[in-house]
Amino acid sequence: MAEKIQKPKGTQDLLPEATIAWQHVETTARQLFASWGYGEIRTPIFEDTALFLRGVGETTDIVHKEMYRFEKSERDLCLRPEGTAGVVRAFMEAGLSRASKPVKLWYTGPMFRYERPQAGRYRQFHQLGVEVFGLATPETDVEVIALAWQLLESLGLKGLTLHLNDIGTASDRTAFRAKLQEHLRPLLPQLCKTCQHRFDENPFRMLDCKVPACQAAYESVYIDDFLKTPWTGIDSQAAFTRITTLLSALNIPWVQNHKLVRGLDYYTHTVFEITANTDGVDGMGTINTVCGGGRYNGLVETLGGEPTPGVGWALGLERLIALLPKHEDSSPLMVVLPSGNDGSSPQDWASAYQQAKTLRQQHPTATILLDTSNRAFKKQMEAADKRGASSVWFQRDGEWQQKLLGR
Repeated sequence: MAEKIQKPKGTQDLLPEATIAWQHVETTARQLFASWGYGEIRTPIFEDTALFLRGVGETTDIVHKEMYRFEKSERDLCLRPEGTAGVVRAFMEAGLSRASKPVKLWYTGPMFRYERPQAGRYRQFHQLGVEVFGLATPETDVEVIALAWQLLESLGLKGLTLHLNDIGTASDRTAFRAKLQEHLRPLLPQLCKTCQHRFDENPFRMLDCKVPACQAAYESVYIDDFLKTPWTGIDSQAAFTRITTLLSALNIPWVQNHKLVRGLDYYTHTVFEITANTDGVDGMGTINTVCGGGRYNGLVETLGGEPTPGVGWALGLERLIALLPKHEDSSPLMVVLPSGNDGSSPQDWASAYQQAKTLRQQHPTATILLDTSNRAFKKQMEAADKRGASSVWFQRDGEWQQKLLGR
């Protein structure tokens, strides 16, 4: 017997009973985004590796350790590890930069990262995200956050908290980097191996470490004092205050997290994460971040475009769906039997096909099944009942009759 072939590690098969929840989330998001004026964009699953080297950053974990990278016809390609860089490339390549501003886009699809699989985290995973180009105002930051908040609330997610920070611009972080390394150098021996490795390459990622000893060492580290570069015509602190004031007016609870830096180099100023209560969710542990994003005012320019402000967020669908209340398929099920007797003529089958078509037109939200098993009539009735049908339709004396099954 040939050896069975199994799915690759870090991937999953979504069977019909699981895709009900996925379809519910996707439909809810699609309708919400349309009502807010966001248009859908679909980009390739693989891109030139240079897009992520320049856009995401060579020293980030995503690029340095996690990309699925390959060569084909002497081109250096990779499976996309995140969605924003590809959307920015398409924004420039398609000439959307010349469209009236703001340009509001949303996307969904699979992403790929070679990392240790765990609950809610896979090597092939799916993201849902939004991007807004052309406006550098605190109000725009608040809009994208409010959109994420409304989506999560409408899906029934509980215990939401918004974590906010302002990480300044690249020039701000240059000054902060030297001060951060000066502060942390004496503490290196007591820090974890990952933080020691990040010290020279990307010290800001050290602040995101979850090891308790490292968190304690970073307790007195704040980037706020180095935020000198104004944005939108006002200084960073005034912009941040404007954002938090508007969020409070919208009844969105927020906390300032001075250690929040996000894992991608393109972020400027506003960064945020939305966490949810994971108590009682099997296997999720402390992994409670369901959405994250921020502002990236220099990314378009870094990738060869004209200076264009941008802001957006993404959420992982696997983690989100694991946290949602179980969503059942509530659409009624009707079964059409070719006849009311054992054995069916070609005319019976033709009539049955037509009856199923009519019922689908009359009941667009219902599931209409045509029994093609050629089993005895009694067996067909038993099968329909076992499947949970609310009713069956069958022919008797040339007429279609309905039998309710008590559901």
